[in-house]
Amino acid sequence: MRIISGQFKGRLLPAVPKGFDARPTTDFAKENLFNILENSFDLSAVKVLDLFAGTGEISYEFASRGSTHIDTVEIESVHFVYIKKTAETLGFKQIHVIRNDVFRFLKFCRESYDIIFADPPYANGQIALIPKLVIENKLLNEGGCLIVEHSSNNNFSETECFTRQRSYGSVNFSFFGK
Repeated sequence: MRIISGQFKGRLLPAVPKGFDARPTTDFAKENLFNILENSFDLSAVKVLDLFAGTGEISYEFASRGSTHIDTVEIESVHFVYIKKTAETLGFKQIHVIRNDVFRFLKFCRESYDIIFADPPYANGQIALIPKLVIENKLLNEGGCLIVEHSSNNNFSETECFTRQRSYGSVNFSFFGK
């Protein structure tokens, strides 16, 4: 895994430890996602929420591109420790790692964000709840964007605030706006 752009472009991330069960977003999909985001936002001026962070690679991309406030939520302890240690190693003080269940976090969070990225396990049976919880709990700022990464088995086109879907190989991103 590597950071694909920004101040730390090309920087390799530390190897994940044994017992690490995460599916990192492919570089191809990640590059296309950030091309879309950079055309819509000044990434140095956005407040970001990274849900189901896994390796933290999306948070590192935002930090490398100048984002100054990134909340990163991950429940798995080995993932949480990896993200925290990697962020410290890279000097990303703007990344705040939160160990919590994402669905619980979404219900009780009182912050709002410009960009929310969610990459749940593709087999998660509650994936359809993510946009609903974000919208109902007013977690997205006006003009903000929620992106849910998912497999082709999910279709969000009838979901409230859905704007578009993009596919990059087996990776799909559904976008929601306020």
